[in-house]
Formats: sequence, structure tokens, C-alpha cells
Amino acid sequence: MTSKPRLSIRVDAANPNHHLWLNNGTWFLHLTVHPDALTKQRIRRSLRTRCLLQARRRRDRFIAWLSASSEVRS
Repeated sequence: MTSKPRLSIRVDAANPNHHLWLNNGTWFLHLTVHPDALTKQRIRRSLRTRCLLQARRRRDRFIAWLSASSEVRS
């Protein structure tokens, strides 16, 4: 029996800046997704903001979008 692929994103609730890093004044998103047990995909993208609060909102929206699109594919 083959299982359907699932999105797996680790979130550290104790760290409000998880998956964020500051690069030359601009916030970036960096996360690794595991669509199945054998593969992984690294996602790195600029959030195009210097504001930490805006970066957190954009990160949260991206992860929500990624989760929703994963549910459609599975």
C-alpha cells in the first residue's frame, strides 16, 4: 500500500522568527518541506521587507498557502 504525499513543515512555537533570516537588511524565508519520506525540497525566498512584523505575516501567509496547495495535491 502506497501512502499519499503529505506536506511536513516543522515550526518552533517558542521562536516567533522560525524560518526567517535577515540578509543585508531584508528578511528572507527559508524552510525545508518533505513531500514524502524519500524527498525534501528547500525553499528560500525574499520576503521583500525590512520590517520584522511584516516578514512574519508574509511567512505565515506563505506557509498557509503551501499547506492548502499540498492538501489539494494529496
